Amino acid sequence: MTSTTQQAPTAQRPNYTSLIVKVAAIVVVTVAIAVIPPPEGVESNGFIMLGVFVGTILGLILQPLPTPSVALIGLTVAMFVGAMTPAEALAGFSNATIWLIVAAFFIAEGFLLTGLGRRLALFFIRILGKSTLGLSYGMAITDLILAPATPSNTARLGGVLYPIIASLSREENSTPESDESRRRLGTYLAFTATQVNVVTSAMFVTAMAGNPIAVQAAADQGIDISWGVWALAGLVPGLISLAAVPWIMMKLWPPTVKKTPEAPAHARAELAKMGRMSRGEWIMTGTFLLLLVLWIGGSSWNISATAAAFAGIAILLVTGVLTWKDMAANSSAWSTLIFFSVLVAMADQLNTLGVISWVGDGVADAVGGLSWIWAFVILTLVYFYAHYLFASNTAQIVAMYAVFLGAAVATGAPPVFAALVFGFIGNLFGALTHYASGPSAVIYGSGYVKVSEWFRYAFIMSIALIVIWTITGGLWMWVLGHWAGAEPPFG
Repeated sequence: MTSTTQQAPTAQRPNYTSLIVKVAAIVVVTVAIAVIPPPEGVESNGFIMLGVFVGTILGLILQPLPTPSVALIGLTVAMFVGAMTPAEALAGFSNATIWLIVAAFFIAEGFLLTGLGRRLALFFIRILGKSTLGLSYGMAITDLILAPATPSNTARLGGVLYPIIASLSREENSTPESDESRRRLGTYLAFTATQVNVVTSAMFVTAMAGNPIAVQAAADQGIDISWGVWALAGLVPGLISLAAVPWIMMKLWPPTVKKTPEAPAHARAELAKMGRMSRGEWIMTGTFLLLLVLWIGGSSWNISATAAAFAGIAILLVTGVLTWKDMAANSSAWSTLIFFSVLVAMADQLNTLGVISWVGDGVADAVGGLSWIWAFVILTLVYFYAHYLFASNTAQIVAMYAVFLGAAVATGAPPVFAALVFGFIGNLFGALTHYASGPSAVIYGSGYVKVSEWFRYAFIMSIALIVIWTITGGLWMWVLGHWAGAEPPFG
């Protein structure tokens, strides 16, 4: 008799040594900061709160547990040691800006569920896809169209664009299995899409989950940035970047396949399989256009961006494009709610206790004596390349945006100009490393880009983006009047 008993597969054991080391590092850093006597101007429990906050940020970087878990543990510690009352700790969950992000996640789900996002990508491939460069521009246009209503840049690149990039690459026998194969087409398309994604994320408040947090932090310093002001300021440097990035990447890291005559036919065939636009796609299109109108002109009609987003959700629910089951299953949205609410509450408490002002004064003193323009250059470059230490755009925005903005304004930088520039940078550094953001992790995980290649070419692309956004963005914001009230930069 043949035995049917099979040996159970050996379960992969968690790396307890790594976990213990990470937790120990977090605890040591937290305690080391918490026991420092507070300086003048900071309340008695200010450094205790700072220690918990820094420990939480370090936890988000080291990831001993999932992000929401780390955030909730940090919040618990803050309440337990008396750095925050329960009311202060939970105040972030009533923040309208955070709910705007959550609402936009649900709206973005509509693009995926209806197939509208994929249809848009295939449409532009059909038109522009006869060459590799054309394919890249087709992906860029799709990303741009989806960006205003998709705060998860990971969903845009990973959920909509990357599956199409992978399919087109396989059609040209370009896979990650060998250097020769991956560099035929896939490496260029994948890495270019990552660089494009940081640009589209920078162009709209609702294109990346951390942007509304930056807007809120600016508002806390008395600087009002509406959805329309951000979008208009990012329009010119954003469009120039979208035109330049695929071309620069073609010169910097050319694929061996330059022509893709089969791609338009492939796109036409896929579109034929999809058939006519469905009822859900038409509703999603109309809702998206309505949201753009409300986000751009809502301030004139006294309609907040959050209210507009929830109106869009209501339409999608009433029409059946979305269901509560879809929303309940969207773990990214609910994780974002927990993560952001905790960090915003902690940052607000640090501000209340005088810690943010103290740190900002220290940073401002470090560049004291310089004209505001040179101080601003130093602050922005430090802010940009400090992202080598972060594995999340949002984590750095929460940890550093308010401090650097306050320091820049203290040196004489125009407030709106400074708030927008740091807001843009909070997206543009998202492809600096293979761990810099969710989209970068998706592309690195595909196997098309090696670590050494990523660091080398991403650094070069960061310089290109800095030059484009400094020159065209600076001049454009001067035309828009965002330099108003500043001293002559070189006077």
